[in-house]
Amino acid sequence: MTYTLAELAARIGGRVLGDAQVEIRQIATLERAQPDQISFLTNRKYHAQLVSTKAGAVILGEADADATDLPRIISANPYACFAKVSSLLNPFPETAPGVHPRAVVGEGAQIDPTASIAAMAVVGAGAVIGAHSVIGEGCFVGDNVVIGRHARLYPRVVIYHGCVIGDNLIAHAGVVFGSDGFGIAMDEGRWIKIPQIGRVVIGNDVEIGANTTIDRGALDDTVIEDGVKLDNQIQIAHNVRIGAHTAIAGCVGIAGSTTIGKYCQIGGSAGILGHLKIADGVVIASFTLIGKSIREAGSYAGIFPFSKTDDWKKSAVHLRHLDEMSNRIKVLEKLLLKQES
Repeated sequence: MTYTLAELAARIGGRVLGDAQVEIRQIATLERAQPDQISFLTNRKYHAQLVSTKAGAVILGEADADATDLPRIISANPYACFAKVSSLLNPFPETAPGVHPRAVVGEGAQIDPTASIAAMAVVGAGAVIGAHSVIGEGCFVGDNVVIGRHARLYPRVVIYHGCVIGDNLIAHAGVVFGSDGFGIAMDEGRWIKIPQIGRVVIGNDVEIGANTTIDRGALDDTVIEDGVKLDNQIQIAHNVRIGAHTAIAGCVGIAGSTTIGKYCQIGGSAGILGHLKIADGVVIASFTLIGKSIREAGSYAGIFPFSKTDDWKKSAVHLRHLDEMSNRIKVLEKLLLKQES
């Protein structure tokens, strides 16, 4: 399907400069775009490519409105505009409704006639699958799970019993909802398992990357609120709560019973210890370890800069003696004060 530039602007917003009737089939980078494609500029370091691009049209911010004579959409948020155009030009593939003959459906399951259940998928007893939802090949939906409308489970997603999934979920391959949290108690020299009797509850418009795991609550629920975006290979422990529209990059680990606020951004491989509270609007840099609650919005980092190995070893030796050095400095300060008096 192709759209004229005018049709794109009408659907996604922004104003058109230049030929509004140029036809657009796809989106591409400035470097590789062809005359039937639209490109975008959101980073000033690619500004030189705007001169040489073969794109039929471009998406620009207000500051760059006059930077080219190409047909263009001018937007206050060109990156969001690019995302909307790409979504329009690359919709999800259509899936035929119905239950594949090689799927397994448990007793009392309710599957909307518009939903699609692929081969080798299992839908447990009493589960509910909402309108236009797609359950991919090899997925497992446990007993009494509730899945809302327009959810899309890619192959091999697993949802344990009793979990609740909102509308418009996207769960990529290998995601696990509702596995047991890491609940154990020491008794007479051995570990005793603590049954995990909570659920995982997912809000609307959530996307979860491949092989991310979300543990069920020990007593209360683990909750992911509306609009949360999770990258690949994230571990979310039992009884965690993640606020609406928070985005978390890959390989983050969040320990149990931590609450993360709304509109937070957490960089890749960050770690958050358990039973903490993170305020709304917090930005945490990649590889940062959060060991205490954050009460105020803002940007936080705890990354030690890399260096050559020999230099790092020398610095590490000094770090081990910081407490001793601090005490020595305090003693010297007292001596200096006595001399001055």
